[in-house]
Amino acid sequence: MSLRDRVRDVVDGRRFQRFVIGVIVVNAVVLGCETSAALVAAHGDLLAALDRTALVFFVLELVARLYAHRTRFFRDPWNAFDLAVVAVSVFPAAGPLSVLRSLRVLRALRLVSAVPSMRRVVTALVRSVPGLLSLTGLLVLLLYVGGVVAVNLFRHSGDPRFADLGSTVLTLFQVTTGDGWSDVMRDLMATQPLAWVFFLVYLLVGTFTVLNLFIAVVCGAMEPESPPDRMLLDEVRALREEVRALRLAPVGDR
Repeated sequence: MSLRDRVRDVVDGRRFQRFVIGVIVVNAVVLGCETSAALVAAHGDLLAALDRTALVFFVLELVARLYAHRTRFFRDPWNAFDLAVVAVSVFPAAGPLSVLRSLRVLRALRLVSAVPSMRRVVTALVRSVPGLLSLTGLLVLLLYVGGVVAVNLFRHSGDPRFADLGSTVLTLFQVTTGDGWSDVMRDLMATQPLAWVFFLVYLLVGTFTVLNLFIAVVCGAMEPESPPDRMLLDEVRALREEVRALRLAPVGDR
């Protein structure tokens, strides 16, 4: 067994992965403690030492994984994510790059790549991006149409929230999130008693339909494909191959 194989067994082992998770959690706690002036004044040297130790460990871990997997390391997007997060922390904390010091907390995000269940959630979110983009376009269209209608209906009420299209769209976005929509509606009803009709229709379409579709798309992406569905797809593919082979075969061989 070569040295590379031994290193690969260590870095891919479950115990080592658990140790990495522990270091990430401890480092995240240390970074949080450094935001407290009292803790920094009392234990500043200890916190700095723990932070540097964690950074050295992360660098050595990445070097070991690069040595063990070589070019295959970059085929996994999670490895590239870990490399980018650690690379940001390596930059000097003084001079023009001192602003990057605050980005050290990004090392806590390595917990996402280290925990398989978190990776599945993030993967599902990425998989649902096309559907979310379509729903975002639908929501923008709804805000625009509703904004134009609301400006024409409530412009003369004297309410500054409906004075122009920009303010109206912002107000409708607030209504879509459910934040204080009843106050906005009742303020308008003082001068326009039928304003509740517009708000109820907009809430039914915007909040109870479009926003729930966002949740449905994400939940649908997180559902694994069931084994019966995979078996059915495999059978369909096999039948397609047989039909294609029959079509390409000579007439006498059929």
